[in-house]
Amino acid sequence: MRIRDQFLTAVGVTALCVNLTLPALAEVTEQDILNDAKTTGDVVTYGLGPQAQRFSPLKTLNRDNIKGLVPAYSFSFGGEKQRGQESQALVKDGVLYVTGSYSRMYAIDSRTGDKLWEYNARLPEGILPCCDVVNRGAALYKDKVYFGTLDAKLVALDQKTGKVVWRKDIDDFKAGYSYTAAPIIVKGKIITGVSGGEFGVIGRVEARDAETGEVVWKRPVIEGHMGELNGKPSTMTGQVNETWPGDTWKFGGGATWLGGTYDPESNLVYFGTGNPGPWNSALRPGDNKWTASRLAINPDNGEIVWGFQTTPHDGWDFDGVNEFVPFDMQKDGKTVKAGGTADRNGFFYVLDRTNGKFISATPFVNKINWAKGIDEKGRPIYDDAFRPGDPAKSEDGKKGKSVFAVPSFLGGKNWMPVAYSPDTKLFYVPSNEWGMDIWNEPVSYKKGAAYLGAGFTIKPVFEDHIGSLKAIDPASGKTVWEYKNKAPLWAGVLTTAGNLVFTGTPEGFLKAFDAKTGEEVWKFQVGTGVVASPITWEQDGEQWVGVAAGWGGAVPLWGGEVAKSTAGINQGGSFWAFKLPKTVATR
Repeated sequence: MRIRDQFLTAVGVTALCVNLTLPALAEVTEQDILNDAKTTGDVVTYGLGPQAQRFSPLKTLNRDNIKGLVPAYSFSFGGEKQRGQESQALVKDGVLYVTGSYSRMYAIDSRTGDKLWEYNARLPEGILPCCDVVNRGAALYKDKVYFGTLDAKLVALDQKTGKVVWRKDIDDFKAGYSYTAAPIIVKGKIITGVSGGEFGVIGRVEARDAETGEVVWKRPVIEGHMGELNGKPSTMTGQVNETWPGDTWKFGGGATWLGGTYDPESNLVYFGTGNPGPWNSALRPGDNKWTASRLAINPDNGEIVWGFQTTPHDGWDFDGVNEFVPFDMQKDGKTVKAGGTADRNGFFYVLDRTNGKFISATPFVNKINWAKGIDEKGRPIYDDAFRPGDPAKSEDGKKGKSVFAVPSFLGGKNWMPVAYSPDTKLFYVPSNEWGMDIWNEPVSYKKGAAYLGAGFTIKPVFEDHIGSLKAIDPASGKTVWEYKNKAPLWAGVLTTAGNLVFTGTPEGFLKAFDAKTGEEVWKFQVGTGVVASPITWEQDGEQWVGVAAGWGGAVPLWGGEVAKSTAGINQGGSFWAFKLPKTVATR
C-alpha cells in the first residue's frame, strides 16, 4: 500500500570520510563467493554462502563461554530515518558493508565502527513500497558493492569510495515496482528479482553483467510472457491461458521479491515467486502458474529447469517466495540432494533440488485449516470452507463470505531467513502462530494502484505467544524444539559449529540458544526491535557477532490485532557488533 510518511527525499550524495584510513581491499573473487560458507574471516554473501544455509564453522564461541560476549561498538545510521532495519551485513578485509532503510549504504571499519563512507539514494516522490522502507542487504564482487533501491534501481558502488560506478533501472516504480532484496552473484552475473506483488506487476528474474550492469537475460515467471537473452526474445514462460483465463495473466503478480540462492553442484539458481494478482482468487480460476512457487533457473541462459507450486490458485496471499536452501539429507541410507523451504502457507517442504521432485511436506505451525493436508504429489488438499467467498455471489456484490484462515497472510514464516546446520542436521525456522479474518472484494487493475480485492484482520491463535523459533528435522518433519516469543518473530537466524543459534526479537533482544536443546543461553538488549539477520566472523583471533537493529517491517503496518503486541517499541537505526575477547575464549 502507499505509505505516505515514507516518501522523504534522501540526500542523494556519496560521502567519503577522508580523515580515516581505509584498509587495503582485495577484490572479491568468484571463488571467495563459492567458499564463503567455509571461510571464517569474512562474510561476502547474503546467507553466508550461495546456498544460504547461514551456518558458520566458527566454534570459538559456545554455550559455555557465550556469557563473555560483549558489545564492541554500536554504529548509528543517523538522521531521522529510524525504522525497518532488515539488512544482513557483509565483511571483507576489515570493512563492514551494511544497508539501511530508505535505500542507504554504509561502509564502516569492522573493528572500531568508524564510518568510512555513506551512500544515500535520491528517492523520488511517489514510491510504492508494500511493506515498509526496508533493504535486506548487498552483494560484493571484485571491487564493487551492489544493492537495490526502493525506486526499483540497481546500483554498483566502488568498495573503497562509495562512488557510483553504474546505476540501472530495474523497472518503473510508478507501476508499483520496487526492490528490497539482496542481489546474488553467479558466474560474473548479478541476479535479481522484483518487488511489487500487491500492484499487479509481473514477477521476473534477471541477470546482468556485474561489470557493466547490462542485461544478459530476463525470465518472467508468469505464463504467456516472453523471456529475453542477449537483447533478443528467447522463450515464453509456459503457454498463454494454460492456467490463467482471459487477460488475467497480463497482471498476474508473482513478484520475486526475496532474492535467490545458488547451488554450484547442479548449477541452478532458485527463486521463490509471490502471490498472484489480485488476492481475490474468484477473478482468476486455475492454478495461476508460476505464482506461489519455487523455480530452478539455469544461470547461463535464464531458462526454467523446473518449477514446484506450493499453493496453486492461492487465495490467501501465501506467496511461495521463501528461500529454498540446498542441503544434503540422509534418508533410508542414501544421500539425497535436497532443498528445504518453510512456506508462508505453514508447511515445510523438502524437494529434490536437481529436478524439483516432491519429497515431503509437514506443517510447522499449528491449527492450519485452509488445507486438510498435502497429497503424494505435493499438492494441497484444499478445504473450501476456508477459502474466502466470491463477492459476485453475495447479495450486494461488494463483499464475499469472510473466513478465519490459519496461518495469516503474513505467513507461518515470512521473509526472515532460516538457518540449516550440517552438524545437527536441523533447520531453524523463525515462525509465527496467527490467523486472519479474510474476505474478497471486487477489484480491477489500474497501473500503480493496489491490486488486492480483499480485506483482512490478523489475530493471534494463542494467548501466550505469537513468535516461535522451531528446530525442524527435515528428514522426519518433526519439531525437535521450540522457543516461544510473546511478539511475532521477524528476524533472520544464524547457526554455528559452536552449537549456537542466534536470532532477534521485536522486544529488542539479540538472543542465542543451544542448537540441540533450544535452551536460551545469552541475550542482549539493543534498545529497539531486531528484525535483521545476524552474522558472525573472525578477526584478530576473536569471534565477532553483528546485527542491524531498528524496529519496523510489515508487522506494525499490516499486523492488525497482533501489532498490539509490539506497541510502544522504539524505532531505531544502528549496527551492533559483539566480540568474545581472547581472554574469555581461552578459559
